[in-house]
Amino acid sequence: MTGKEWALITFTILAQMSVGAFVVLGIVHFFAARKAGDEQADRLSDMALLAIGPVLVLGLLASFGHLGNPVNAPKAISNLASSWLSREIFSSVTFAVLGAAFALMQWRKIATPALRNAIAWLAALVGLFLVFSMSQVYMLQTQPAWDTFATPVQFFATTFLLGSLAIGSAFVANYAYLKGKDPDCAEAQCSLVRVALKWIALASIVILGVEMISLPLQLSLLASSPSAVAQASAALLFSQFAGLFAVRLVLVFLGAGLLALFVYRYASQPGSESLMGTLAYSAFALVLFSEVVGRFLFYATHLRIGL
Repeated sequence: MTGKEWALITFTILAQMSVGAFVVLGIVHFFAARKAGDEQADRLSDMALLAIGPVLVLGLLASFGHLGNPVNAPKAISNLASSWLSREIFSSVTFAVLGAAFALMQWRKIATPALRNAIAWLAALVGLFLVFSMSQVYMLQTQPAWDTFATPVQFFATTFLLGSLAIGSAFVANYAYLKGKDPDCAEAQCSLVRVALKWIALASIVILGVEMISLPLQLSLLASSPSAVAQASAALLFSQFAGLFAVRLVLVFLGAGLLALFVYRYASQPGSESLMGTLAYSAFALVLFSEVVGRFLFYATHLRIGL
């Protein structure tokens, strides 16, 4: 594993998590506003919104490690008409700019809510296109381990799984902050946080199911492929990288499955906010580590056809 591949691991995971967090936050804010009003919805989501930007910036900085020289960045977006890599880089920058503009407008309450929402929707669509572009960069006939349906499925699963759990953790931290600063708002915020975490927990379990279906299907396709290179890529997961593969599966099951189930249970019980928060943080940490291991295996097990 080279330094450039570690840069790609960092960039893809942080960028995907940022997109997922932005989309999930927008959905939660929409329903929270209808349940408790715009003011309480803003209290729930504004701090979490500001945390997304630095995560994406870190991912973009990591991407320079793959480019080798930041001066090469303008050249990398010079072929938008035919290059998925150019589209990936262009949509990364566009998502960052639109997201930052929306965050500033939302934080300072600049312009009308309708205009802010329009920019948020545009940023979300660009972010989803960014994740799709990322997946298409790896759909190469010379890389049979990547050139399957599982690449876009797994990239979007990472996007929404990490994004959901990251936002859940941000809500818990924000609630603790608001409770200490203004106890009068705690009851309304507590209700919103518990409802949001219940849905986030359910979404995590569903996305885990998608991953658990797509992964064996991908391995089956590679193992039964007439290509010896495809078969060799699948075999690596059961030989050289068997231990890491097992760790990845166990961690994602514990974080997105078992702990998410407990988050759902305790989110349904008022008065269990402290335990609920600990479970939410733990689930996010386990899944984040699992996705890092999974992305490491994504790069470590690919084998090229030809030179």
